Amino acid sequence: MNTTEKITVGEYVATDFRTAALFSKYKIDFCCKGNKTLHEVCQAKGLDINQIESEINTVLNTGSSSEMDFKSFSPNLLIDYIIEKHHEYIQEKTPVLLMYLDKLCKVHGERHPELFEINSLFKIASSELLNHLQKEEVVLFPFIKTMVSAIRNYETIQQPGFGTVENPIAMLKQDHETEGSLFAKISELTNEYNPPIDACETYRVTFAMLKEFEQDLHKHIHLENNILFQKAIELEDRFTILE
Repeated sequence: MNTTEKITVGEYVATDFRTAALFSKYKIDFCCKGNKTLHEVCQAKGLDINQIESEINTVLNTGSSSEMDFKSFSPNLLIDYIIEKHHEYIQEKTPVLLMYLDKLCKVHGERHPELFEINSLFKIASSELLNHLQKEEVVLFPFIKTMVSAIRNYETIQQPGFGTVENPIAMLKQDHETEGSLFAKISELTNEYNPPIDACETYRVTFAMLKEFEQDLHKHIHLENNILFQKAIELEDRFTILE
C-alpha cells in the first residue's frame, strides 16, 4: 500500500491490523473516526506526517501479518465472526465487570471516589452496547445476509422499512461514536487503566478487564465501520430492490 494523504486511517488498519498498535501509540482513533485521512489526523493532532508514514511503512514492510485478512472475508463470514468473537465477548464480560465495579465502589469508593463515575459510565456504555448488538443482529445483519442470498440466486428483494442500508449504518456509526466517547472518559478516569498503589487484586483485575474490553471494542468497531458497512453498501448497489 502506498502511503498518501488520501488514505484513511481505517483503510490502513483494514489492510494490516498491525498498524492499529501504531495509531494507538499516537492516540489516533482508527475505529470510530477511521474515515479521516492520515493527513487530516496529523494536522489536527500536530503530528509529523512524514514520521508517521515512515513508521507505517516499517510496519507494512516487516514480514507478513499473522492477523486474518478481514477485507477478504465474505459479508456473511464477517458477520458470523463479529457475532461469535465480539458480540459474545460483550455479553460474557459485561455482567462480570458490573459485579466487580460495584464491589470496588463499596470497598474502595471512599478513598477513590472516581470509581463511582467509572461504574456509572460503564453501566451506561454496557446497556447501550447490548441494545446496539440487538439492532445489528435483528435489523442490519439479517438484511445483509438477505442481499447476499439474493445476489447468489439472481433474485430481487423488497425494500426494507429503513429504506437504504445507509440509514441503519448511520445510526450504528453514531452508537459507535457514543461508545468511543464513554470509554475515552473511562480510560481517563482510570489513568489509562493503571490501578493506584493501594489497589487490591480485584482492583487490578477489574482495570485489566476494562482495558481488554475497550481494546476488543475498538477492533469490533473497526471491523464494522471500516469493512462490513462498506461491503453492505456495495452489495446494495449491485441489484434492484423492489419498492
